[in-house]
Amino acid sequence: MADWQHTARLLEELAEAPGVPGEEDAVRQVLRRYLAPVAELEQDHLGSLIARRQGSALRPRVLLAAHMDEVGFMVRRITDEGFIKFQPLGGWWGQVLLAQRVVIHTRKGPILGVIGSKPPHLLPADERKKPVELKAMFIDIGARSRQEAEEWGIRPGDPVVPYGPFTRLRNPELVLAKALDDRAGCAIIVRVMEELAAGGHPNTVYGVATVHEEVARTGGGARTSAFAVDPDVAIAVDVGIAGDMPGVEPDEAQSRLGRGPTVLLYDSSMVPHRRLRDLVAETAEAEGIPYQFDMMPGGATDAGFFHVHGRGVPSVVVGPPARYVHSHGAIVHLADVEHTVRLLVALVKRLDEATVAALRQG
Repeated sequence: MADWQHTARLLEELAEAPGVPGEEDAVRQVLRRYLAPVAELEQDHLGSLIARRQGSALRPRVLLAAHMDEVGFMVRRITDEGFIKFQPLGGWWGQVLLAQRVVIHTRKGPILGVIGSKPPHLLPADERKKPVELKAMFIDIGARSRQEAEEWGIRPGDPVVPYGPFTRLRNPELVLAKALDDRAGCAIIVRVMEELAAGGHPNTVYGVATVHEEVARTGGGARTSAFAVDPDVAIAVDVGIAGDMPGVEPDEAQSRLGRGPTVLLYDSSMVPHRRLRDLVAETAEAEGIPYQFDMMPGGATDAGFFHVHGRGVPSVVVGPPARYVHSHGAIVHLADVEHTVRLLVALVKRLDEATVAALRQG
């Protein structure tokens, strides 16, 4: 439980930090503070943070990566009446947005607002049955005019962050917060580096926190950090999609909270390296760590770019399942986070030169 408390505090700091794509500074500052005692730090030119920890050998180079950015918005324009029209950053489903609070981070400080639309009382009966489109939504900050909103510091391009305070639920093993996709992965990277600092490993490990994952169709921080690290093997540490809720069938999502990390068999960006996937499973079984397989045909991760770096990098995706990702409140199980840490530490210790050479043969 002691590790859980440390992990929960770390996760709270990371989840509370604002960090939409292109505005990850606050998240990076938290990570720097935790990683500086256990690794050498550098940063690529897009802002991805690279924590290097050398073991007993320079190679193989093992890349563990989680993304810092969260889904959010950007100020598109201010209406004459002082309302904010916004541009989504990342994949949003419109039905999770109405009446949700957001924080606009301006040069003069944060401003709280709420997402609104034309009320249903004013809509024809047939339109009330249809989902409200994102383009019909706006943010109400209480301004009386465009001029007043501008005087408060708001201007086009300002980042807009979901307001979803970190909360331990009545079951304290479950946490509710914004940005757990992928601050849970960032917390796991920190915990793995801390654990490796207490013991040896036969390689050099790079714990990377990438930028722009939620918007980077061309790679963003995944591509630049892979260039900086030049890894021999890569693991994307990202949340899976939990299916333990009403209406979700096993063929849609198999992962369940509290049953260990999810190992992806397929996503829309790649098929994981089979030998590395098998090594993950063998390691979990040897260490007595619960794990589960799943697929994510409707999503992708940074591993989609890692695996095609250079001549190819054996890659896989491992991480805790989460409910309600890409919303103001996702839920993860702290045991799944800790089991992911244990699994990755054990895996890193197995990735010596001979093992990685065998993986890279095909």
